[in-house]
Amino acid sequence: MQPEAFMRRAIDLSRQGMERGDGGPFGAVVVKGGAIVGEGWNRVLATNDPTAHGEVVAIRDACQKLGTYDLTGCDLFTSAEPCPMCLSAIYWARIARVYYGNSHADTAAIGFDDANFLDELKKSGGRAVPEIRLLPEEALAVYRECAANPDRVRY
Repeated sequence: MQPEAFMRRAIDLSRQGMERGDGGPFGAVVVKGGAIVGEGWNRVLATNDPTAHGEVVAIRDACQKLGTYDLTGCDLFTSAEPCPMCLSAIYWARIARVYYGNSHADTAAIGFDDANFLDELKKSGGRAVPEIRLLPEEALAVYRECAANPDRVRY
């Protein structure tokens, strides 16, 4: 299949989810070796899960089908430029490339504006949501146990 066919599938999924009332008009597919291995669309409203964005749902689907958390060698086709959360998931999944349809500006024009999230992430402190460190020694004890485990899986 050509890249345009994968993008059309992502766009079709965005429309399907929107028409079902599952969430916003966002769809995505994960592709490996020229075949779709994961699909998703925004399911925030259907699942009451603010993390159920199309890209995250597609990544979860691909990981489940492939039996791995590592999507090295996969590409993601998404109907819209990924938000900061989805972009982080893309990096954690080790996806090679991202193809997108709508830009951040296009997305903001229909009422989904990620600019405030991007601004918050750039800050090193004084964010809108307070971050308060609590019980660091107890938390660090678990980190030390993890670091000392010779059988731990690194990802």
